[in-house]
Order: sequence, then structure tokens, then C-alpha cells
Amino acid sequence: MTPPLTIAVKRIHEPAGPEDGTRFLVDRLWPRGVSKEKAALTAWLKPLSPSDGLRAEFHHAAAHSDAAWDDFRKEYFAALDAGGDEVAAALAELDAAMKPGPVTLVYAAKDEERNNAVALREWLERR
Repeated sequence: MTPPLTIAVKRIHEPAGPEDGTRFLVDRLWPRGVSKEKAALTAWLKPLSPSDGLRAEFHHAAAHSDAAWDDFRKEYFAALDAGGDEVAAALAELDAAMKPGPVTLVYAAKDEERNNAVALREWLERR
């Protein structure tokens, strides 16, 4: 029996901890004011982040309404499903890291409930 996936999400401004396991940044832009050392990342998986257009559209949506969140997830999931070589390579790296232990998707957004890392975790758990 395959063990359940252990995928956490965490703001990059929170300190890294041993419970994080393998840490991957899943934002398109590097977070301001965070050094690479402080980030304690295994890799930066840009191909798994939303496009600049989709990110900007959601960022400017009216107070991140339920409808805006649903639309964002729908478009983001479609983009992940469409994939491509870069997405496939990033997913292979992520899948390999999940086999031995926990993985943490790291993000910079202020909203802890509605951000691309939360959406990506949902997509990963459904596939």
C-alpha cells in the first residue's frame, strides 16, 4: 500500500524546520528580503508556478473572492494539466522528493489560505 502524500505549505518568511522535509519554492518571483540561505530550499520549481498573467489577475481580483479563487484554481490546474517538458521535469523532481519523506511547498503570498502553493498541493493530491 502506498503511504499518503505528505505535502505541507509554508510561507517563506517562516523559519525552516526539520519537519519541513524537502523544501521547494513554487513562486514565479523570488521573495523580497529573503536570502537563499534563510530560504533553505532544495530547489526553486518555477515551472510549477502560475503564469505571470494568471498570478497578476488573481492578485488584482476583488478581495480574492470565492469566485476569483475558483477561477484561479481552474485556470492554474488546466495549465498544470497541459504541462510541457519543464513542468514534467519539475514534477519528476517533486515526486522523487516525496518518496522518502515530507515535502514543503514554500510561497511568499500573504494570504495563507488562497495562494498558488495551496492550489498546487490540491492538484498534486488529486492527480
